Formats: sequence, C-alpha cells, structure tokens
Amino acid sequence: MMQKETNLPLPGRDKLLSWLREEDLLVKTRIRRCSTTDSSHHYHKYTNLIRDFIPYRRNQLWVTDITYIHTLQGFIYLNLITDAYSRKIIGWRLAPTLGAKYSIEALNMAIANAEDDISGLIHHSDRGVQYCCFKYNEILQEHNINISMTESGDPLENAIAERVNGILKQEWINNMNFQNIEEAQIVISEIIDFYNNERPHSSIDMLTPNVAHSLVGTIQRRWKNYYKTKESDYSYL
Repeated sequence: MMQKETNLPLPGRDKLLSWLREEDLLVKTRIRRCSTTDSSHHYHKYTNLIRDFIPYRRNQLWVTDITYIHTLQGFIYLNLITDAYSRKIIGWRLAPTLGAKYSIEALNMAIANAEDDISGLIHHSDRGVQYCCFKYNEILQEHNINISMTESGDPLENAIAERVNGILKQEWINNMNFQNIEEAQIVISEIIDFYNNERPHSSIDMLTPNVAHSLVGTIQRRWKNYYKTKESDYSYL
C-alpha cells in the first residue's frame, strides 16, 4: 500500500530541536571535569598575604595554578606561574600527571626567567599538595620568597591565575583536539608565546604582558571589577 503524500512543510531545525527538547529526547552532553587541587594533606598551609596588596612592578607577586587539558589519550595538566603586575606567564610546564615535580619545574623556570632580585617576592597559590610539599617550599625559602595561599574555596582569592587559565582555554585550547601530550606541548608553547607578546589585556591598559613587564608604576585598568563587595581586598584585579 502506497503512503499518502502530504503537502505539509517539514519543520525547520530550530522547530525540530524545540520539539525534541519539550519531549526530553535530546542527547545530553556529558561534561568531563577533572579536579586539580587536593588540599587534604598533612603539609603546612600558609596564610593569605595578598589582601590589599597592589603590585607596582614585576616580580613582586607571582600567582600560580594548574588547569587540566583533554587529549584523546586522557587528561594532561598545565602548570602556570604568572606575574600579577604584568600578567606575563613566566613559568610553565605541561605534565602527564599532577605530580609535584612538574609544578617544581614550572617554578624553576620562573626563577630562571626572573630578571631582578626576587628576594621578598610573594608567591601565591591554592592549598594543593603540589604547593604545600616540602620540596616546593624549600625552593621558595632558599630564594627568600614569601609564601601565600588561599584560605577558602573562593575563586577570587586566586583570581588572576584562574583568569589566565581561562584565557588560554577559552580562546584557544578548548577549540582544539590534541592527540597526545607531545602535540599539545608544541601548540601550547606557541599559544603562550602569542599570549605574552601579542595579546593585549584590558586589565593592563590594553598592553601586552611583555610590554607591561618592562614598566613600573600603576597601570590603568580598562575593565570593571564586578566583585564589588571584596574589591578593597583584591583591588589589583
């Protein structure tokens, strides 16, 4: 028996998606997430030293964090150390695990790249085991670097580090499909070089981090801080 022909128009894409959504027939995307901070450990946790602190030159405040990156072979981890004054990434290490040795390698890169005496510098991080372990803090103490850590789960306590992570991931990394860590290493090296030397920031008067890194004094911020209730604590953001 032949099916009767109809002249009714076929639904468009948006209408079809609307019907599927109403009937709960859309396939739900699973968002894979990975925790990079383990603060449940026996190591000493330091207090937050950066409330009300405003850097006016490079190498006064370094902020650090770890973010995860998805590859077809699994998660890898990007350790970053950023100068809070200039927003320049001064140390980094792409790692296959969350082992502390990779955070230490990023720290050693930052120290090697410092062009000034860094005695008295503040190093600020979360309370993850990588930053609280003996070896990491021995290196900081050997260079007379003050140790500062977040005291809560409030992202504002390490906002600059998280912001830099977000820029790299939202503008570049999340739009890429890496086969493995070796491929990611090549591409991320190029991304960081572009970020430091080519990308202007509204938080540093639309300068690039590398240019801001050579300056001294207050740099005009050209974006609004929406954290009004705590802006006095973190006025350098």
